[in-house]
Amino acid sequence: MNKRIIRVLLIISPIIFIVSSLFIGRYPITVHDVISVLWSKLTFTPSSLPDEIVSIVWDIRMPRALLGALVGGALAISGASFQGLFRNPLVSAGILGVSQGAGFGAALAILLFGTSSYIYIFAFIFGGSAVLLSYLIGRVYKTTPTIMLVLGGTIISSIFTALISFAKYVADPADQLQSIVFWLMGSLASVRYEDILIAVIPIGIGVSGLIAMRWRINVLSMGDKEAHSLGIDPALNKGIIVICTTLATAGAVCVSGIIGWVGLIIPHIARMIVGNDNRILIPASLALGACFLIFVDNLGRIITGAEMPIGILTALVGGPFFVYLLKSTKGGGW
Repeated sequence: MNKRIIRVLLIISPIIFIVSSLFIGRYPITVHDVISVLWSKLTFTPSSLPDEIVSIVWDIRMPRALLGALVGGALAISGASFQGLFRNPLVSAGILGVSQGAGFGAALAILLFGTSSYIYIFAFIFGGSAVLLSYLIGRVYKTTPTIMLVLGGTIISSIFTALISFAKYVADPADQLQSIVFWLMGSLASVRYEDILIAVIPIGIGVSGLIAMRWRINVLSMGDKEAHSLGIDPALNKGIIVICTTLATAGAVCVSGIIGWVGLIIPHIARMIVGNDNRILIPASLALGACFLIFVDNLGRIITGAEMPIGILTALVGGPFFVYLLKSTKGGGW
């Protein structure tokens, strides 16, 4: 297929998935009704449809689809950036502990304040703090070798995983424990437009930075010596990329909970379509990640009588794919 056609399809595919998700659900709504609701909202004119139809389309399904696109795109582009930076196809967006840090922050907020907006704040702060600690551990002799960054992320992830387990242990089983467990499984249920406003700022900054830095990731993937020879400061650029990925991932996790595997499998799917050039791969991962999470969210809403958390479905898809990667790469990098 022509490369230009592929790029056009990747650009419009998230829009197609967002609009398509407005028709999917247990409450049947016709195409005419969806178009009527969208037209009335975009033109600021009153709708003649019943209030429940307007509410389902505009207040429930639309923010859910928009947030799914934001979260999926952020996790996928972060995973693609880390895979290029670490020169290893088996790393994902949470390699430096941002997901575990955010999980502990959310659990702590639930213990202290219950289910409130403090969850977003605590999850974002602790997610960023986990990455900062991983980066500080990885600073060996004022350098940042990728293997030490991964080691630092592994250490911090283990610590925050233990802290999450401790939070579950001390939580009230009748109320707090259920909230913590449900949040950790990841979900886009009960999404509001306020959640999108919370997430769009850090995700927008992080994603914009990664898109701007995507050609430098190509250089960094060749090694520090090659980057120096081309006039690129490896430590500075690695730091900028880590900051951007942290903003994107923490912004996504703080509103959706921990959703695994998206940052691992989507970059590989994008790589199969557009190749290894990060200048094209990173935007492609952004688009495919948005489509994938919207699809999984819709599947979770209709597959059973009760809504299934997204984290379960992404793990069911990502687990077998990870086994395939281990076999094809023999546990190594590129």
